[in-house]
Amino acid sequence: MELSFFSRGLVIGFSIAAPVGPIGMLCIRRTLAEGRVVGFVSGLGAATADGTYGLVAAFGLTSIAAFLVGHQLWLRVVGGAFLIFLGSRTFVARPATQPAAGVVDPRLLAAYTSTLFLTLTNPMTILSFAAVFAGLGLGTTGGGYRTAVLLVVGVFLGSAVWWAVLSGLTSLLRVRFDQKGMRWVNRVSGAIITAFGLAAIAAAAR
Repeated sequence: MELSFFSRGLVIGFSIAAPVGPIGMLCIRRTLAEGRVVGFVSGLGAATADGTYGLVAAFGLTSIAAFLVGHQLWLRVVGGAFLIFLGSRTFVARPATQPAAGVVDPRLLAAYTSTLFLTLTNPMTILSFAAVFAGLGLGTTGGGYRTAVLLVVGVFLGSAVWWAVLSGLTSLLRVRFDQKGMRWVNRVSGAIITAFGLAAIAAAAR
């Protein structure tokens, strides 16, 4: 029974992470520009946020969920503004000359925290998890804290698997891009990320 909760969490985490949005674009661009490690660590930031929101939904922390959803207007504005900032920086960024060297590389922390922040500024993720959990009869887990924890760990790992797959596949294309090609990658991805940010602010304004 507990293994069933864990496996369902894996599927849920993978499925919610898979649609390519602004985080996916960041992961793809960073993988192409700075290497697979930076791309994957960027995804781990999103996976951490997914796990956090999955935790809120699994434990039925309605007060936290209500607060975040109630303040989604300002969260979207902040998240949208940050996307515009990142998109603008990406558009004018010079291609990296070498991939991230290792775990002490400061780019890894920046990559992780930026995607963590961006995913946390989308409180509708909570509603996605709550809807999926309820649809599968997992709304309150029914098995106490242990099954809830297993479910959330599954969500995190499922999301992380998606980012590992995405960064791994994208890295296979990296050798095909020279400096000129990477400048175009930066411009196109920067424009798309900026567009996501403008769309988020426009949605908040409505």
